[in-house]
Amino acid sequence: MFKRLIIPLDGSRLSEAILPTAAHLAQKLQAGVTLVHVIERNAPKQVHGEPHLSEAAEAETYLEGVRARCFPPEVPVEMHVHTTAIADVARSIVDHAHEFESDLVMMCTHGRSGIKNLLFGSIAQQVVASGVPVLLVRPQESGPVPVPQEGAFLVPLDGTEIREAALPAAASLARACGRSVQLLVIVPTLDTLTGAETTSRILLPATTQEMLDIAHEDAGKYANEMLARLRAEGTPATAHVRRGDATKLITKEAQSAGADLIIMGTSARAGLDAFWSGSVAPRVSRHTHLPILLIPG
Repeated sequence: MFKRLIIPLDGSRLSEAILPTAAHLAQKLQAGVTLVHVIERNAPKQVHGEPHLSEAAEAETYLEGVRARCFPPEVPVEMHVHTTAIADVARSIVDHAHEFESDLVMMCTHGRSGIKNLLFGSIAQQVVASGVPVLLVRPQESGPVPVPQEGAFLVPLDGTEIREAALPAAASLARACGRSVQLLVIVPTLDTLTGAETTSRILLPATTQEMLDIAHEDAGKYANEMLARLRAEGTPATAHVRRGDATKLITKEAQSAGADLIIMGTSARAGLDAFWSGSVAPRVSRHTHLPILLIPG
């Protein structure tokens, strides 16, 4: 389970939205925390009205303040300021995650710059590609992001091993936090197929529909197998099979179940790949403020 959390911060209010969740998980998991600030090359003096942390001394003072106000004394927190100005912040965060032997990177989907591709663009994508799980939170203007407290952990599945990579982490987290796991197996409908399957839908609609109906039946058996696996390990769990658009179903199920964390395996390249690849997780993140934990598989 996660024992060393690394949290990149740029000094902005938005980037700090991850801190309540980080403090909560660090306590529950008895994990250590490393706060990191990377000095950017040619950084402006201010961004969005906030001073940019371009000097090592002010960055160290800032991280000290974060540690004092956001983490209880029992959580061991280290700090690191990368003083050599760099242009590739994403690569630097990946390098630091490996340098400090971190097993979970925690960050916000928007930082000081507000760049929208932070989530599945430069940083999170590189972190996951390097084999390190990443937990993401999308800040909300109305107030702080709710800290996971009581809800189930939602795990979407599609029958592939890549998605199943999320199960061990979900089970361990659920037991550590005193939660349950809710499995959501999704089978597309004819009108929600995308990619390569679109051609089959157009040319062979009846055959494609029959295949989807069979997939739905198989999904029920698959859900029960995964459910039995979790319960055999002592993890409280439930399972549901739904048909339709993955993004809508995940966000709807998370809301109706009162979930407060979505855990997803990443980089599926098998099964109903066109239905999942490259789009589901980022789209879900745009429709929910729930933390999303991505587990590379």
